[in-house]
Amino acid sequence: MADSVTTLIVLAVSVALFISNRLPVGVVAILTALALPALGIIDLPTALAGFGDPAVIFIATLFVVSEGLEKSGITAWAGRQITGRAGGGHVRLLVAVMVVTAMLSALISPNGAAAAMIPITLAAARSSHQRPAALLMPVAFAASAGALLTLSGSAVNVMVSETAREVSGAGFGFFEFARAGIILVAGTVLVAIVCGRLIPTSRDASISKDFGAHLDTLLDEYEIEQGFFHLLVKESTQRGLTVEGLRTASVRVYAAQSRAEEIRGTDEVLQPGDILLATGPGDEVRRLAESMGLSIEMAPLTRQDKSQLIHEHVGLAEVIVPPRSPLIGQLFVTGMQRGGTTVLSIRRREKASGTTPVRLRVGDALLLHGSWPAIFRLEDDEEVLLIDSPEEVRRQIAPMGRNARWTAAITAGMVILLASGYVAPAVAGLLAACALVLTGVVSVPEAYRAISWQTVVLIGGLISLSVAIRVSGAADIVAHLVVRFARSGGLIEILAVLFVVTAALGQVISNTATALVMLPIVTAISQTTGTDPRLMLMSLAVASGASVLTPIATPANMMVGAAAGYHFGDYWKFGAVTMVVWAAVGILVVPMVW
Repeated sequence: MADSVTTLIVLAVSVALFISNRLPVGVVAILTALALPALGIIDLPTALAGFGDPAVIFIATLFVVSEGLEKSGITAWAGRQITGRAGGGHVRLLVAVMVVTAMLSALISPNGAAAAMIPITLAAARSSHQRPAALLMPVAFAASAGALLTLSGSAVNVMVSETAREVSGAGFGFFEFARAGIILVAGTVLVAIVCGRLIPTSRDASISKDFGAHLDTLLDEYEIEQGFFHLLVKESTQRGLTVEGLRTASVRVYAAQSRAEEIRGTDEVLQPGDILLATGPGDEVRRLAESMGLSIEMAPLTRQDKSQLIHEHVGLAEVIVPPRSPLIGQLFVTGMQRGGTTVLSIRRREKASGTTPVRLRVGDALLLHGSWPAIFRLEDDEEVLLIDSPEEVRRQIAPMGRNARWTAAITAGMVILLASGYVAPAVAGLLAACALVLTGVVSVPEAYRAISWQTVVLIGGLISLSVAIRVSGAADIVAHLVVRFARSGGLIEILAVLFVVTAALGQVISNTATALVMLPIVTAISQTTGTDPRLMLMSLAVASGASVLTPIATPANMMVGAAAGYHFGDYWKFGAVTMVVWAAVGILVVPMVW
């Protein structure tokens, strides 16, 4: 059996396995890559080369950049900006995220735009209480459409322009693609508005809670109004003091905690290093501290001090005392310190305890305040049970700080490198990822966790299939069919056949590979029929971008699939309607404009 036929059979089996959803997509991709050298179509190094392909490396780095944008708070800020301007309505939010994605795609690349917009779209969906699956597929398709807005939008545009210059003496201007691209973006957005019900929103992956009003809710439930002072007992402090002896008419010293974080009795003599917990007017507390040789270590944190409760360096965590916790029966009081955190309030049976010491019971809730590292350590603390993820809380409501500035500068640098073409996309992505790690925005473990390895394995495995389709002659079989049908018709018929074949190839191999296969065919047909080659090549650019029927058609499709939980067969219904718009532009609009 000829290699070309064998390759087409492997392609058909792979697509069938993807559609059946019986095996993990990564397993199918790996089996496909291994089947090709086993059948003698390509050698093993070629089959495995896809895992080290620059495109795969670039996509992996985009996940790290996306993690930096999200961790630094930029993603949440951008999501709030989009939601605030678009409102809570589905249509306005849908239009907003799609237009922003298309514009970003024109500047960097469809894959980069999708990677940047996925967390922003998730944040916007969360804050507006919408299903992310209803937004993410349109975002991927908008990324593909936006690539047709500028010459640098995709590698296909550059190849098409260079070919046009070779055969006609005139390439395409930087914004000339926008004559078709604007219509594509508008049409794709319109389809999403009218036919969005074709997207299976039930495939939603888990989405985190909306913490937009989290801080106000905690302040209300834990009655954080009065606050407390921390007064440190020093070596120079007056000797023989007790909690009882420090109480005045205007200042209430209600408890003391030793260096061992134990609550002292009110009649125990205080020792250097003890922390006194006090409430009262600030001036009176300061006078008491000065007269007794105490130092104020902490001023009250109340509703009026929101900016001090959560920011870049400190945060809050709500925890519950679970059954069998060692804390059960221990004496706790508001203001005491525990494991690097401060107890802001204790809540039992829907009521805050105030300054009254309590012995903890199962189900008691505590509001803790401290540095983010101390808050994160609570995730591994077996004595308490965290109610909400500290990382999600920080990402959503902590204001942007130094890390946000670093992230914005690094991302802007990557965009400039991508737009200028000064370095390869993989190099730009690697430089950005390394810079995020070196500046401390993203730690090394966080960088590894941020990468969607399913997407990386899927793309790496299927690159070998794309290579096999080209080198085995399978692409030539398709090309000859195109020539046979195209020569017998008029211009519209020729463009229609070209669009169908190009778009069909683009669903299973990359649009760059598709363009490489089709460029010589299109050039030959234009010379044979006497058709303007620039017209034919622009139609090819549109058809190459119409990769909307399968998740493996583009990395952007795969990335949103992982985020939203789409199945392989979830794309074709909405994609088919979107494809009609692309076909209309490639077959009907392009001849009118060019």
